[in-house]
Amino acid sequence: MYRVSCSILVVAVAMMAGGASWAGAGRLAMPTTPQAAPGRIKLGRPTLPPLTYTMFCQRYEAECRPRRGFRGGPVRLTGERWLELLDVNRMVNLAIVPLPNDHGLADEAWRINPDRGDCNDYAVSKRHELLRRGWPARALLLSEVIVGSGRHHLVLLVRTLSGDLVLDNLALEIKPWSEIPYRWLRVQMPSSHQLWATINGKGA
Repeated sequence: MYRVSCSILVVAVAMMAGGASWAGAGRLAMPTTPQAAPGRIKLGRPTLPPLTYTMFCQRYEAECRPRRGFRGGPVRLTGERWLELLDVNRMVNLAIVPLPNDHGLADEAWRINPDRGDCNDYAVSKRHELLRRGWPARALLLSEVIVGSGRHHLVLLVRTLSGDLVLDNLALEIKPWSEIPYRWLRVQMPSSHQLWATINGKGA
């Protein structure tokens, strides 16, 4: 089982230098009240999660615990929820100083809200904050992708009736998944996060 590694987080450094201008850039991705659905990822067959996710669940049991009342699918993306996504994405990207892990699986640990971290830490921290704000777990799915350099990377996929959106520490904007130039590998299953699903999709 290979680990989810990350590309060097150059974009996050730039965001730390200009938080105000970055916040404005985030609003360019979609209108204040999203309307047209840009599409959703088609989930494939169930598969095992990354080993590092299993280790994360041992450390943060509450983050992976099954939640009662699973009903419905993607959430309705209201203007208020869109602003929450922008706020959480910006807040976490600015709070964590980028620190790529180049030491292999032995040094890999997904952590919530560390001072320094890599893509895994950004993704789980954003999911944690949105859960804290009342978002349903079924709509907040950790997703493993491959970036242009060929390295594995972790993002947070938010499933809404307006389409699947990506919160990514390597991008200034929140965009539909189909506009992200990654190869998608696997994603948490909305109904059971102990299982992930394969994805045979690629963005723009």
